Amino acid sequence: MKARHRSKLVHEGNYVAEVDVELIVTDDGWSPYLSLDEAGKLDEVREALRRGDLKKASRYGRVYTLTPVAV
Repeated sequence: MKARHRSKLVHEGNYVAEVDVELIVTDDGWSPYLSLDEAGKLDEVREALRRGDLKKASRYGRVYTLTPVAV
């Protein structure tokens, strides 16, 4: 079992958070996957963005505001 670090994007409303997570890599067919703690971290970020609590969301990663581009 190995671990790899990756960035995951969590999008909610006009915000996106870039969160670093640890993926677990094994030899079985379900690999790579997140641990329960890492999945919970992504859920907490998503819920914080949904509530507009940018301070809490920024504890886990970088938070960006999305701006629509007129074409």
